[in-house]
Amino acid sequence: MQHLPWRAALQQASKSTTRITVSRASSPFLPLSRYPRRFSSPPASLFASRSFSTSLSRQKEKNPKFPPESQEETKNELEEDQSKQPKAQEESQDLEGKSGLPEPIPSSKAGDARGSTGSDGSSGSNAEGGGGKKRKQGDRSLVKPSIPEVYPQVMAIPIGKRPLFPGFYKAITIRNKEVGQAIADMVKRGQPYIGAFLLKDDEADKDVIDSPDEVYDVGTFCQVTSAFPVGPDDNFAMTCVLYPHRRIKMTDLKPPPADKLQEPAAEDSSQSKGDVVASFEENSADAGRIAQLYDTVAFLRDRKVSIANVENLVEEPFDLKASKVIPALVSEIVNTFKAVALLNPLFRDHISTFSVQTTMNVGEDPVKLADFAAAVAQADSHELQEALEDMNVETRLSKALLVLKKELMNAELQSKIVKDVETKIHKKQREYWLMEQMKGIKRELGIESDGKDKLIEKFNEKASKLAMPEAVKKVFEEEISKLSHLEPAASEFNVTRNYLDWLTQLPWGQRSAENFGIQHARQVLDEDHYGLKDVKDRILEFIAVGKLRGTVEGKILCMVGPPGVGKTSIGKSIARALNRQYYRFSVGGLSDVAEIKGHRRTYVGALPGRIIQALKKCQTENPLILIDEVDKIGRGHNGDPSSALLELLDPEQNNSFLDHYLDVPVDLSKVLFVCTANLTETIPRPLLDRMEMIELSGYVADEKMAIAERYLAPSAKEISGLKDADVELHKEAIVELINKYCRESGVRNLKKQIEKVYRKAALKIVTDLGDEVLSESTALTDEGKAAQREAEKDTSDVKETPENIEQETTETPRVALKVPDSVHVSITKDNLQDYVGPPIFTADRLYDTTPPGVAMGLAWTSMGGAALYIESILENALSSNSHPGLERTGSLKSVMKESASVAYSFSKGLIARDFPKNRFFEHAKIHLHCPEGATPKDGPSAGITMATSLLSLALNRRLDPTIAMTGELTVTGKVLRIGGLREKTVAARRAGAKMVIFPADNLSDWLELPENIKEGIEGKPVSWYHEVFDLVFPNIDREASNKVWEKELKGKKEKKRGKERSREEKDEDESGDDDD
Repeated sequence: MQHLPWRAALQQASKSTTRITVSRASSPFLPLSRYPRRFSSPPASLFASRSFSTSLSRQKEKNPKFPPESQEETKNELEEDQSKQPKAQEESQDLEGKSGLPEPIPSSKAGDARGSTGSDGSSGSNAEGGGGKKRKQGDRSLVKPSIPEVYPQVMAIPIGKRPLFPGFYKAITIRNKEVGQAIADMVKRGQPYIGAFLLKDDEADKDVIDSPDEVYDVGTFCQVTSAFPVGPDDNFAMTCVLYPHRRIKMTDLKPPPADKLQEPAAEDSSQSKGDVVASFEENSADAGRIAQLYDTVAFLRDRKVSIANVENLVEEPFDLKASKVIPALVSEIVNTFKAVALLNPLFRDHISTFSVQTTMNVGEDPVKLADFAAAVAQADSHELQEALEDMNVETRLSKALLVLKKELMNAELQSKIVKDVETKIHKKQREYWLMEQMKGIKRELGIESDGKDKLIEKFNEKASKLAMPEAVKKVFEEEISKLSHLEPAASEFNVTRNYLDWLTQLPWGQRSAENFGIQHARQVLDEDHYGLKDVKDRILEFIAVGKLRGTVEGKILCMVGPPGVGKTSIGKSIARALNRQYYRFSVGGLSDVAEIKGHRRTYVGALPGRIIQALKKCQTENPLILIDEVDKIGRGHNGDPSSALLELLDPEQNNSFLDHYLDVPVDLSKVLFVCTANLTETIPRPLLDRMEMIELSGYVADEKMAIAERYLAPSAKEISGLKDADVELHKEAIVELINKYCRESGVRNLKKQIEKVYRKAALKIVTDLGDEVLSESTALTDEGKAAQREAEKDTSDVKETPENIEQETTETPRVALKVPDSVHVSITKDNLQDYVGPPIFTADRLYDTTPPGVAMGLAWTSMGGAALYIESILENALSSNSHPGLERTGSLKSVMKESASVAYSFSKGLIARDFPKNRFFEHAKIHLHCPEGATPKDGPSAGITMATSLLSLALNRRLDPTIAMTGELTVTGKVLRIGGLREKTVAARRAGAKMVIFPADNLSDWLELPENIKEGIEGKPVSWYHEVFDLVFPNIDREASNKVWEKELKGKKEKKRGKERSREEKDEDESGDDDD
């Protein structure tokens, strides 16, 4: 009963005359179809005259039950229409899709000829008689739509981005299949009405409303004028054209149900519950049925769609004649429209359409004008929604004017940008035409040739000065011919030009005059490097051969040694000695073959490889190219660069090196390649086989001393700003640095420590003198002072670049300050700790006096040689009942673990053979350890050291702490060859060793060592371990060694027998108790 007022209004609307005047919300300016419309028995007539296309399947309707007369009339009428106008229906459908004229609501009874409108304006009672005859005569009157004024429940559709305004069409796309089916069913039932509400979230895209909070509560009551599917069948999408009629407000929302409970009722039911009945013959007897038919969307309740209870919104009354503000706002809106139309052609079309559709003066209907302004303006969604919600005409006009003014500002800005761009384009176009005319005039007068011709002439001139091989010359001529036929604007033109540029910049046939003077080379090498006699001799031999042959081609040298020994710098010294150009590049971590062999010309930004770039930079065919860190070359998905180096570093192949970019053979046989590496193990074997190895071992203390005095200290003093200052680093301080701070093989760390000493001295001088002597005003130049003043004014963040950065910078802001002559700084051994801190190494050796079981071995590392001590101890007290065992610690890898096992077995065999009464290994549980457990250790050269350590423990004899040893041991006692003897000898010298025991197979390596390394060290080559035993255990008392553990083992045996007797007696007593 709560909907009775609406029902009464609907009855009143249905009893009104058929020519109902369209309400203001229906927009009198809407374009109407030029074809008359017939409205016979709905809904069948609706589907005969209109086509609502959807992608959904529709059930076939039952034939409506027409009266016989009506059926005959309809049949004759259809035949007449089909014979006379075969294309009328297609034209009507096309116009319907374009115009989308809103239709009236047809009756829910398919067989009833009554309706809310008639074809000639007569009432529904005589529609059966006179209406049919008049249709036969072809008198089709123009019918205006009748829209229900009251529609309390609608299907709610969310709209994104912009709200809909009454009177202006809007096309939306429905992607929810349930919603699309519901719209199709509503159209088929003759109830194509929905409520459109704007989503609050502009990014949301959905077809149902789950909560009232998702949308604004004020929307528009819209009619679906057409609906048709778009896109493929498997991806549902329906485009619906909506015509908004009036503003509505949502009072309640029924969100879509979770599950669909049942199918909707049959479409062909004669009394569908959801149909709206507007009958002119309704009487009081139908009052009981009216209460059940008020719900217009009952058939949608079980569908997954949103249904909203709505109420109409009415504008606040206004007096157009009495108000002065409304006419002013209307006038300003009209003026703004005119201004925007002059700038925006789209607005001009909107205004033209609006002026054609409306028949009244714009000042007579300010409501329609405000809606039109808001509908066509581009603004934020919330601003347009405010204009839709406002029911005060004056306020709505103000809001519409606001969004229209923003549109005007955007149009003016866009117009300004377009004009600026057009001005620039016209200017450049004019300059281009003038330049072309000037070039043509100059060509006609012979003053200047074309730019392309000049470029070709330049390339030919360059090529004439080069001794290109025949293959290269042929390629050059082909590329020149191609360039001459290309237009400068073509993309291929720049590719060919760059290729010719590289081809003519290479030094074909150009070589530098080499200097093969032995004395000059020796002088240069001695100036740059101290020591390294074997390396210098090898280089001098290399130069001597070149002097006799006239060239040094065909050799690839590889300097191998620990870091900081001067591998890279000696390559530069070789280039200076030979008077060759020098080019260096590192391949450490390189994983792209294109860095070596170049890119193909098909790639954008392609370049030749580093070797071709080196030739271009050096401008000579015989430079010295240093390939650094060749042992650290990588391998990635772009190929294996180490394999690409095989062709480059092979003297038999690099005389025709083929770069991917140039694609012509390049002779690299005259290039002297020098490589550097720290290790040879990581260099691929084929690549290592192509290079001649020159090993650079570490420096001893006296070499480091000479290097520090000659090179490191003067360089560090100069870069610290103390070149002319009286700052002296004494020799004793340098020795202290070498012995207690820098024990590595190279001198790089020593250089850092010396630089640290001089930096501390510089800080001490500046602090003691203060700003009075070394003031900033004297250090800054005039330009620097001006830049500093500008920088002080700048208050911006240091992370941001200031706008006046040009004023804050200068080329020479300050000059160097001179330290006064009165300043004297002396760094001695006593005050060295004030500059570099406490010493790192406090002793020359780990042990000044070694206990039994400790022996000093020698190891080779990537940093050079190192002293490696082997320690062995007893884990448990030695007794006759103890069990033997060996435990190994110290991060030993697999090879060293095997060496420990071999040494243990060999030691047990030696004791059993030479000292049979010494039962030490039969009962001793031994722990063997290598100090510095965090450092992984591997290699076979610690065999004799481990055996000596175990024998020292078994014989309980101390070893001489000045004896160092290295060598691989077999189980039979044979001492095998080892590597790195030079580095190990240097390490033994640093550790204070006076005797070095090494395998006899390494005697040649020992003889090649410089005398300064072997000075003070006695070398002892050995072939079997018994020779080592005689050296480390001289004058041993064999009888005493046999009895060294006799007391411990004997006493323990008697105690053991007593314990066994007591245990047996106790067991016998327990067994007797059990028998009882």
